Amino acid sequence: MARRRGFGLLAAATWPLLACFAGLLALDLAGFGPAPGAPGAGVSFLLVLLLAFAALWWGLRRLSGVTDSPIDVPVAGVLAVAVVLRLLALPLTPSLSDDVYRYLWDGRVAASGSNPYLLTPDDESLAGLRDDLWTKTGHREIATVYPPLALGMFAGAAVLPEPLVAYKLALAAVDLAGCVLLLALARRRGNGWAALAYVWNPLLVVEGAGMGHVDVLGASLVIACVWLLSVGRKAAAGGAAALAVLAKLVPLVALPLWWRSMRHRGQRMFAVGAAALLLPATVAVLLWTRGVPPGLVEYVLRWEYNGPFYEPLWRLIGVLRLDLAASGVVHLVRVIFGGDVEATPWSTLYSYAYPQFLARLVLLAAAAVLWLRLWRRRPEPVHAAFGAFGAVLLMSPTFYPWYLIWILPWAALTGARAVLVLSATLPLAYLPAVAGLPYFPWVYGAVWLPPLILLLLARRRSGTPPP
Repeated sequence: MARRRGFGLLAAATWPLLACFAGLLALDLAGFGPAPGAPGAGVSFLLVLLLAFAALWWGLRRLSGVTDSPIDVPVAGVLAVAVVLRLLALPLTPSLSDDVYRYLWDGRVAASGSNPYLLTPDDESLAGLRDDLWTKTGHREIATVYPPLALGMFAGAAVLPEPLVAYKLALAAVDLAGCVLLLALARRRGNGWAALAYVWNPLLVVEGAGMGHVDVLGASLVIACVWLLSVGRKAAAGGAAALAVLAKLVPLVALPLWWRSMRHRGQRMFAVGAAALLLPATVAVLLWTRGVPPGLVEYVLRWEYNGPFYEPLWRLIGVLRLDLAASGVVHLVRVIFGGDVEATPWSTLYSYAYPQFLARLVLLAAAAVLWLRLWRRRPEPVHAAFGAFGAVLLMSPTFYPWYLIWILPWAALTGARAVLVLSATLPLAYLPAVAGLPYFPWVYGAVWLPPLILLLLARRRSGTPPP
């Protein structure tokens, strides 16, 4: 009887969320998904997605209001809802981002025996591989930036008859495995409800099963790492952390903090588990690319969009003409030490004295300071992941909506409501692409101001001074 009641509670609480995803699928199948030259369709899609966040909030409130214990709601039912959400998202056209086509192209190149780290999609030596997938591939002038595990997943899907379907199915399976482990981790921490804000989160579902972003693979492996740490499997946790880095490089910022959270024997086991996978993979990539992958260098120096501090900072630097001040410093140093303006290193230093690059330097320094503060505090693994990913991504020049997937599990477990609100506002960052709206300041403000206001209000209520 209790089990039947639990399933009834789930059905009553989640039907609006499921209805919203059914609506997204209906819009997509009817041709009303985001598409070039159809701003109304794109806005409609985003509005229904925003409604899905309201439905999630309503469902979680309803569940918490009728039962005090998450045990009353069966895990099987929670996962059933998660599966249905992803099944509704799987057929969605990757219309918000074309990244998944780039994944499959890189996988095709790797499967052919060619080197995607050195050969761009436009390289004529790859002309024999071109078809409709190549025409959908973005940034064809840049070689891949994805680590070996991600490339292996792309290559495995690329050789199958239906690459896109195979890849999205595999990603959804990995995502659900991560959800199972996060639910288990939440229960170990004494708050089984907390994980639902991640497991059913519309941003995770749309960007994962819908758009196919590989960040889901890395985030699920990070969840596996933290869960393994919680059950004392230190060497296996190190291996999971290494696999997460080999899916995407972001977990590198958290790996030392996880190591520091343990005692001496645990540290050794964790380090051995991580090094056993990371060292050979790193050496292989460096040998394969004859140095740092050029696509990665291009990404670090050039990519920018929606960085919460970066966007206003580089504009402020320009208004205050601090770039001219930086050029003046370079000029003064050159006069003191001598050298031709056109010769290195002076020509290089002059070329980097512009607002965007200076903003990157300032934010890099800020991220380093925040990371060192975490190092000194020695946080436990969940807070280490939340702090490390939050510091690095918030100081990054680039913050696409799917980047939040790295922070979401830990925001859910720690009850960081501002981040959960951000998961609802971040899809608005698509408005410039789908509706042609100017990004700064209106879209920027719509994305970042609501979670900032909520954060400030929460700090004021708790009496915590602002950082």
